Amino acid sequence: MTEAGGCAKCGESPDKMVMIRLAAILLILSIAQAEAGQAKILRYVSQRPEQAYLREGPSYAHKVLWIYRHRGYPFAVIAQFDVWRRVQAPDGTVGWMAASMLTDQRTVLVTGKERVKLTADADGGKVVALADPGAIAGLKACTRDACRVHGEKVDGWIPKSRIWGVGADEVFDKISRR
Repeated sequence: MTEAGGCAKCGESPDKMVMIRLAAILLILSIAQAEAGQAKILRYVSQRPEQAYLREGPSYAHKVLWIYRHRGYPFAVIAQFDVWRRVQAPDGTVGWMAASMLTDQRTVLVTGKERVKLTADADGGKVVALADPGAIAGLKACTRDACRVHGEKVDGWIPKSRIWGVGADEVFDKISRR
């Protein structure tokens, strides 16, 4: 270091050195925030193949943390790097998956400890099915309080409070109109 605070060996000015240090600190803080579970969800995706590997980092050289064995399992994408996606599973587990292991087709996971009723209408109505905790269903539409899901020979509405894989404020309709 020179008396003015720069780097004599590398020829950097004091201002540039301060900016580099500040950038490094901001990077460390953003990583720490993501690690603390406060990461912003960019979008929801689901598992494409029958088996997908969750890794410690964004490369095949990184250690496998978990092997997911259920096509359609939902994940939240919280970051991306090249062909890798940093995902969060419904249980909070975070790691990296190759983008080829994921699809943009939306699914949800039924949560809770007891079965939940699927109804014919978003506001209730006739019960069309019961869903067990841990069940995975395709996602068709969401209102403020409920989402329309589908599975094997089942199509109905479920309270948002009983599923994982959709944002609390998310409202949309993917149902084709004729």
